[in-house]
Amino acid sequence: MPALTKRSAKFRLEFVSHGSQSIHGGLPAVEALCQEFGLWEKVRQIPGLDTRKRKTQGYSGELMVAQLLYSLTAGGGSLADAERLNEEPLAKLLARVPAFADQTTVGQWLRAQTAESIEGIWKLIQEFVKWVLARAQAGRWTYCGRGEVFFDDTQIEVNGPSFEGAKINYAGDLALSWQTFWWGPFLLEAHLDSPGDVSSALPGMLERHKELWQERASDFLADSGSSAGVYLNAINQAGFTHWSVSYNKWVGPLERLAAEQPEAVWSAPRPARWRDGSDILEQHCRVRHQPEGCEGPQTFAVVRFKRTEELFWNYRFLACDPERGDAVAIFARHRLKGDKENQLKEVLRGLDLHHPPCAELNANRMFYALGALAYNLLIALKLLHLPDDCQGWQLKTLLRQLILMPAKLVRHARVLIARVQVPTAWLAWWRNLMGRLWPEPQAGRPVQ
Repeated sequence: MPALTKRSAKFRLEFVSHGSQSIHGGLPAVEALCQEFGLWEKVRQIPGLDTRKRKTQGYSGELMVAQLLYSLTAGGGSLADAERLNEEPLAKLLARVPAFADQTTVGQWLRAQTAESIEGIWKLIQEFVKWVLARAQAGRWTYCGRGEVFFDDTQIEVNGPSFEGAKINYAGDLALSWQTFWWGPFLLEAHLDSPGDVSSALPGMLERHKELWQERASDFLADSGSSAGVYLNAINQAGFTHWSVSYNKWVGPLERLAAEQPEAVWSAPRPARWRDGSDILEQHCRVRHQPEGCEGPQTFAVVRFKRTEELFWNYRFLACDPERGDAVAIFARHRLKGDKENQLKEVLRGLDLHHPPCAELNANRMFYALGALAYNLLIALKLLHLPDDCQGWQLKTLLRQLILMPAKLVRHARVLIARVQVPTAWLAWWRNLMGRLWPEPQAGRPVQ
């Protein structure tokens, strides 16, 4: 191969209007999945979603949902991005509208939403997740055949005093609290509210969704925000196959109890590496202790570790189910919680949801619920239709490879055709996918 180097390009640039072209060529795949699930019919049935006083004028509730879903699944995280869909002829063609709402109208619709309509969207999300997982290969979303349940809270920082519900959080920042509940790779439920107890929504979520892990053996993972006695009681009673929670509430009694354990109960010392990269020795065991607020004695997996130059042991604890006897395996399983935490980061970074769009709390709750639905739609496309070697794709890769592709609208024999330009290696895949998902137009007038 000859040597290659960067040289100055020799070509001319010409800029033309893109009135018949779109950069969101992958949106038909999202629309096709929505139609296969029957999403729009289900959206129309949600009470309170259509806020128009006169149904013969303005934008319907399902059209506002569609506009925000199109924008979010294309990587747009603001109301201005939703308005910019008016520059995308393919998006307007998919919705069969001459124009989408401007950002002021979208904001007014969000502010008119109620707790009832927001709950309706979350119920729709849960129905969609169950529908997808009933069709997906179990090996793509389970861990050793078991479902994974994950709970975590993230603080969404805001600027300015006008955000309803925003308060100073434990880090000293003005923020909203978003408590999220995950089933496998999907965001099943979330609660946006003022910062406070970061796990206050957990008991209710466990109660509402317990039938999921009664049908399939499941593992539950959570961080130390869920280690208070009231939450350990709820997790114990939920019926998980295995569960573990990082524990740091009141570790003094546990440290004394662990220090009193005879050497015979500890595993053999083994070398490991600490978070800062230093070399340590660690040993594991299990103990029983009843923390304040717990209804009975609780099992804890314990690891003690020290650097070679240190004299005294340091301790870390996991509250866990009593069924597993190997503390080393319990800690190894719990460390995989990092993969679940990355899912939450994917939602915020991939869909640019770091900044709430409205001052009213209910408006932001609806926006984040639709953000969760958009995320789940993209994950469903990956889970159901992408090949095995693409299952590790992050959300930004998914957007770049599936959604953000050039398309041109042309008329041929009085039929409007969207010609999407895809990489040659993916041409057969796209033809096969849309052949299955996209209905062929029938003779006669289209159904309105």
